[in-house]
Amino acid sequence: MRRKSNKIPKLHIRKHDKVMVLSGEYKGTIGEVLKMYPEKRKAIVEGVNIIKRHTKPNQQNKDGAIVEKEAAIPICKLQLIDPATGKPTRTGRIKTKKGWELISVKTKEIIKRQS
Repeated sequence: MRRKSNKIPKLHIRKHDKVMVLSGEYKGTIGEVLKMYPEKRKAIVEGVNIIKRHTKPNQQNKDGAIVEKEAAIPICKLQLIDPATGKPTRTGRIKTKKGWELISVKTKEIIKRQS
């Protein structure tokens, strides 16, 4: 029998988290997660993976324009910044009275997130 899988996977990153890019052209860049795509396992990070889009003329831009915006980047290339130390850290989960909480592997402290 085939096993049922979760529709939305559990990820170590959420919207509004500060993350560091681990590989690629933007390696070492720190930014905030603006949007998440959990089904595709991708995220849009502020100031990372900038692309140019050519737009047609419309009411806002009579002549059209070249717009720069962020594109999605795979979540496996991102690492969460520990708010206590300000450095990137691997994460784990621990069961508490409130439920499952995210902890830093380096410091073993619970990571407080903005909700």
